[in-house]
Amino acid sequence: MKDRFTPEDISELAPNEVFVFGSNLMGHHGGGAAWYAMRHFGAIWGQGVGLQGQSYGIPTMQGGVETIAPYVDEFIAFAATRLDLSFLVTRIGCGIAGFRDEEIAPLFKEALDAPNIVLPESFVTLLLLSSD
Repeated sequence: MKDRFTPEDISELAPNEVFVFGSNLMGHHGGGAAWYAMRHFGAIWGQGVGLQGQSYGIPTMQGGVETIAPYVDEFIAFAATRLDLSFLVTRIGCGIAGFRDEEIAPLFKEALDAPNIVLPESFVTLLLLSSD
């Protein structure tokens, strides 16, 4: 069970921490967490997916939840190869993209056991409730 959650407001990162944000495929980081990642944590305009500075983009603006799932799976697999980093997942897709926590949280089920992936408390709560 996770005992650490992504802070609601992230204004700085430790050197080994990565800000995980919802993006769009074109990497146009014009608003929300994507804009913040670009301004503060090295997200690159024009890169919508993957590690960028101290941030990692997961596309959430291209369709339904089923189109987000492969990118979440790719992220979880990537994080498993980078145990030297701690990934702070924001409530991706639950802002500008318009999804609800209940729709996005299940995509992160495999991340519950990942020692270096930190999830929002709302995601963890929903995942633990659904496993009962």
